[in-house]
Order: sequence, then C-alpha cells, then structure tokens
Amino acid sequence: MRRSIFASTLLACLILIFAASLFGGEEGITLISKDQLKEELTQPDIIVIDVRANHDWDSSHWKIKGAQRQVPAEDKEWMGKYSKDQKIVLYCA
Repeated sequence: MRRSIFASTLLACLILIFAASLFGGEEGITLISKDQLKEELTQPDIIVIDVRANHDWDSSHWKIKGAQRQVPAEDKEWMGKYSKDQKIVLYCA
C-alpha cells in the first residue's frame, strides 16, 4: 500500500513538473537544493507550492513556512492563478 502511494505521488509530481514546463517559458525548470531554497525564501517574488500527497502532507512534521498547499492532480485549476513574473518553487518531498 505504501509503495502504491509513493508511486502515485511520484507520478503526480512528474506530471506537475511537465505541466509547469509548458507554462515556464524559455527558462523552463531549474532544480535547486534545499540550501538554495533557504536563501531564496527571503525574496518577495518567490512562491513555494507544496504538492505532496495528502497523506504525506498530513503526516509531515516539517512544512516550509509560507508554502501554499496544492493538489497535483488539480494543477489545471490552480496553475493559472500564479504570476509568470514570480519564481515558483514546487516541492514534493
């Protein structure tokens, strides 16, 4: 059961990354480390979106302060509400 949840979460994250690349323009997607993200969190133009599965979100002791929670499977509903002028960080740990 746990393996199935992991596989589903991984697939949803990959789909979300692919969808984000369609909206990402010429810059595309850049992978960053947690240390790079820590430095960037002070920037006013950054949006952090947590796209972990509900189970992982609910059971997690660690959440990035200020991160917005979005469901990966509903990306078409929420993707357009974010400005393309802002740096958007998606994470699914």
